[in-house]
Amino acid sequence: MVNGFFIRSQAVGEEASENRTENSDPDNNAKTRCQSCTSAFFKIFWGFLVILSVSSSWVGTTQIVKVTYKNFHCPFFMTWFSTNWNIMFFPVYYSGHLASAQEKQTLIKKIRECSRIFGEEGLTLRLFLKRTAPFSILWTLTNYLYLLALKKLTATDVSALFCCNKAFVFLLSWIVLKDKFMGVRIVAAIMAITGIVMMAYADGFHGDSIIGVALVVGSASTSALYKVLFKMFLGSANFGEAAYFISTLGFFNLIFISSAPVILYFTKVEYWSSFSALPWGYLCGVAGLWLGM
Repeated sequence: MVNGFFIRSQAVGEEASENRTENSDPDNNAKTRCQSCTSAFFKIFWGFLVILSVSSSWVGTTQIVKVTYKNFHCPFFMTWFSTNWNIMFFPVYYSGHLASAQEKQTLIKKIRECSRIFGEEGLTLRLFLKRTAPFSILWTLTNYLYLLALKKLTATDVSALFCCNKAFVFLLSWIVLKDKFMGVRIVAAIMAITGIVMMAYADGFHGDSIIGVALVVGSASTSALYKVLFKMFLGSANFGEAAYFISTLGFFNLIFISSAPVILYFTKVEYWSSFSALPWGYLCGVAGLWLGM
């Protein structure tokens, strides 16, 4: 044990001396600064691309839904159909792994590795229902309420109001996750909530306006709760585990929620004449763009 401590101390001393040697070399300092600047640039660049992708997907989804509503108004069926596409997350991730990874893993090994997000035992029926059901319900509620709101308000108003979910995320993170209190964020949250009231007041507190605002706020609230719970239970998940989890949400939706659109169809709440009359192009467009969000 003493020998081990001595060896570690010696290694640390050698490393420190090497660092001093490197720091004393101006060329090495310049190279290190250049690498740091390059790394920071690529982080900013990729962050910008992610923001642009998510924003474009959200705006595109909103506009396609408004166009779809002209001939087809079945928000729950659209939500269910789009959520089923979540199943594709893990296959897409694994395809990227095969294309880019130097040490490629078999599909079964990768599934076992990513399923550890549910625990050391992996994915069991009990954990599947316990972990997936709440997130699947919140996901469905978020998107369904958002689509309902688009029937009551303009796409611009809905998109603007939904941005308040960031304020709700901060408030829930502060309360539930005990995140650090930041006065600036509290001010931002207050301003976001004030914006909700002002937009409702601008249109007048009549039926469609107030219902539409309530639907968007409900959608933003469930979205915020989804994100906070995801961070609470799955915050340490890597990209593969997150892709695997989202795919399980798609399977849960396909297995357990498929009865809901069937019931709505036969009760004529959401009815269409035939499957050939469905706007499959728009539906697939919405589902595809939803994957990017």
